[in-house]
Amino acid sequence: MLSTEWALRISGIVPESIVDGPGFRYVIFTQGCPHHCPGCHNPETHDFEAGKTADTNQILEEIFCNPMLSGVTFSGGEPFCQPEALLPIAEAVKEKKLHLMIFTGYLLEKLQEMDNESVKRLLELADIIVDGPFILAQKNLTLTYRGSENQRVIDMVKTRQSGEVVLYRSEYEDLW
Repeated sequence: MLSTEWALRISGIVPESIVDGPGFRYVIFTQGCPHHCPGCHNPETHDFEAGKTADTNQILEEIFCNPMLSGVTFSGGEPFCQPEALLPIAEAVKEKKLHLMIFTGYLLEKLQEMDNESVKRLLELADIIVDGPFILAQKNLTLTYRGSENQRVIDMVKTRQSGEVVLYRSEYEDLW
């Protein structure tokens, strides 16, 4: 059983998704977002007081009971507003060799500058990060995993290896 002093506040969960990252995924939508992007896909997640407190042990049980899952996605709201609460889930997911994807309105460079060890650890555990605020004027519904052209889909494994931001390229992109 997990025990954390940080309560995870969520707006909801999608236990089986094929649109929130590569493969078959479990998606946690965190509650609370400071960005308030006009045209946001999930405006109901902005209020930090809304949503509900989640049982992280139950979440992990649901994840590990589904052998079809290839990964977990943290979306929002803004996941990096709750890094301490998400960290035990991320560590358990990676321990089970599942893929971890995180959507954030922050730029990766801003996250790297934050003086927060939990943020740094989440960045170490993430396989892919979609970063940047949603910009309505740059909305493009044909993009993979993102809503506006300014947002980046970053391959964090290759980024950590190279020391430079490396964009994620799906094995299926050439098929479009």
